[in-house]
Amino acid sequence: MDATTPITGTLSADLRQATWAVHEQAHGSTYFAALFDGALPLDAYTLLAEQYIAIYTALEGAGDVLAADPVAAPFVIDELRRVPALHADLDALGGGVPRVLPSTTAYVARLREAATDPALFVAHHYVRYLGDMAGGQVVGKILQRTYGIDGPGRLFYDFKALGSPSVFRTRYRALLDGAAWTPAQRDRLLAEAVHAFELNIAVLTEMAEEVGLAQPLAS
Repeated sequence: MDATTPITGTLSADLRQATWAVHEQAHGSTYFAALFDGALPLDAYTLLAEQYIAIYTALEGAGDVLAADPVAAPFVIDELRRVPALHADLDALGGGVPRVLPSTTAYVARLREAATDPALFVAHHYVRYLGDMAGGQVVGKILQRTYGIDGPGRLFYDFKALGSPSVFRTRYRALLDGAAWTPAQRDRLLAEAVHAFELNIAVLTEMAEEVGLAQPLAS
């Protein structure tokens, strides 16, 4: 069964199933394993924030382009925007000009292409925001415990403006399932969500190399 094969009939459930394997691969990255263990210097986390500001600037720019599109517009949610928080975080972390890795540049290029296609945009929107809302809460706690960062420096992981995370996730699934996707759009969305994880994995792999972690991603 490939990534575009309908599995349950609801898009939100199909997305979870189609991306399960690549989600697990990203979650098992050596970069995140070291971060979760408190084994990275703060500059190695700053490098991640620098990749995120490039990625989210492109993603939120794509949303601005598609803000009037009838399918994409409901996903352009102001309370989700991460770029202002990332700027504040990098200021607090002492970052200068962001060090954007080649894998991130490739990711950004694809996000710019997503501005031309609501299905591609929503695929990347789903992978990034829902992933950072969930796993990001763990990272936020690690930043506080390991580096003593509270407030600016970890604002990226503060989603309080959305209210209850579980209520928001229910709302988001309803948006996915209720949108007027054509069969072709649905197929592109499922395939692109897998590709979005692959692009993210490439960034994590390069980051692990950049900060001196020798092991590749777990397969």
